[in-house]
Amino acid sequence: MNSEKRKKSKNDVVDALNNASALPFHYRTWLVSGLGFFTDAYDLFIIGVVTSLLILAGWNSLSTFQIAVLTSTSLIAAIIGSIVFGRLLDLLGRKAIYGIELILMIAGALGAAFLTPVNGIYILVAWRFILGIGIGGDYATSSVIMSEYSNTKNRGRFIGMVFSMQSLGLLAGPLIGLIFMTSGIAPAITWRALLAIGAIPALLVVYFRRKMPETPKYSAIVRGDHAVAAYNLKKYTGLSAKMNNYSKSVISKISFKNILTNRKLLALVIATAGSWFLMDWALYGNSIMSSTMLGFLVPSTVTGIQHLIQTTEYTAIIFGIAAFPGYWIAALTLDKLGRKKIQLTGFLMMALSFGILGMFPVLSTSSYVVQFLILYGISYFFIEFGPNMTTFIYPTEVFPISARGTGTGIAAAGGKLGAFVGTFLNLFIIGALHESGLFLLLAGFATIGFAITLFILPETKGKSIEETSDETKFMQPVTSKIK
Repeated sequence: MNSEKRKKSKNDVVDALNNASALPFHYRTWLVSGLGFFTDAYDLFIIGVVTSLLILAGWNSLSTFQIAVLTSTSLIAAIIGSIVFGRLLDLLGRKAIYGIELILMIAGALGAAFLTPVNGIYILVAWRFILGIGIGGDYATSSVIMSEYSNTKNRGRFIGMVFSMQSLGLLAGPLIGLIFMTSGIAPAITWRALLAIGAIPALLVVYFRRKMPETPKYSAIVRGDHAVAAYNLKKYTGLSAKMNNYSKSVISKISFKNILTNRKLLALVIATAGSWFLMDWALYGNSIMSSTMLGFLVPSTVTGIQHLIQTTEYTAIIFGIAAFPGYWIAALTLDKLGRKKIQLTGFLMMALSFGILGMFPVLSTSSYVVQFLILYGISYFFIEFGPNMTTFIYPTEVFPISARGTGTGIAAAGGKLGAFVGTFLNLFIIGALHESGLFLLLAGFATIGFAITLFILPETKGKSIEETSDETKFMQPVTSKIK
């Protein structure tokens, strides 16, 4: 394909989307995609509160192993879901897959709430596994959909706004939990209600996801079907484009083997999945186990439901003051500051704040509540205004379109592997090394993440997604294979 001719084209499907101003269809796509991420965050993080409620609801005491399995099952399932959905996204197309992940999330949430008997710990685990498959699928699909509808100027903001809906779910969990726990509703009802509520946002948008057309870029670049691409572009976005600027005999077609054998693609897989792994260990391990980690802040004389209420209040404060603004400030500044700068800053500040908490264990005592909350809050802010945001965006921008779902799915799987390992092992690490040992470990992870970002990942701001992914280098005749 003549790359110079391609660069000069201003009227085809790709350029129509890249050069568009921010239009209503961008915000419609954001809302349909973003409500899924609200659900993802709520469902993943509410399990920490639910686990503490089960004993108060009459369940038998859970072992450390059972708690670890319950709180981490959705995360290990999300690894499977993100890889499977990501690959299917490239093989079958975006339209064929989008929305199925929400159906699994709805089934998992409602099954966990209403079909789990008292003391049915492994039945609850099974429903959480189904939920996790759907959550993993959402990570692989929603960012790709948003990236392929975004314009170049505001792409970081739109993808970032999808991810920032996670902040609302992150905050909704403890707040809704507090409403139930302080209203006198019995714990036996509360834990089921908290799990069931997670299905509501998904129910609101599943229809709209299933009705979305194939993304015009996928139709044009992967399938070579420019008539369908132009039709869907006009129908969904209102934009018009010519149909003859791509050669129908040249498409993007990258196999899974190509991804693992092409040196550049493999390096990007390692960098995106690796940095996401390191970040998610810190984020999910701390967030899901916040009731346990913040328990020292509550006087020993406070027990039972009141103890859980106070730790949940601390969690809500940290999420509201530190995490919530971090998400949205990052989303609104990504296209100005750049992805790389924000990710580097985030990892650096995580290393510093976790390092201080680890080197001075006295800060994790009830005598230093204010100092602990400040440092813990700083770490949370720079996780969100940092790698939690950018690790979500990077894969959609650096992988070519026929490998975008797969690359994004593998990267998300790396993140969820870190989340799973962190959630599962943090209880044991705290037991063996105390909170200070865990914080030092997280500081080391953040330092490694800083190095990966510095030496491997590129800056993608201000460039079209076709440029950041070197799309033209992977365009081949239909009968050819990538070497």
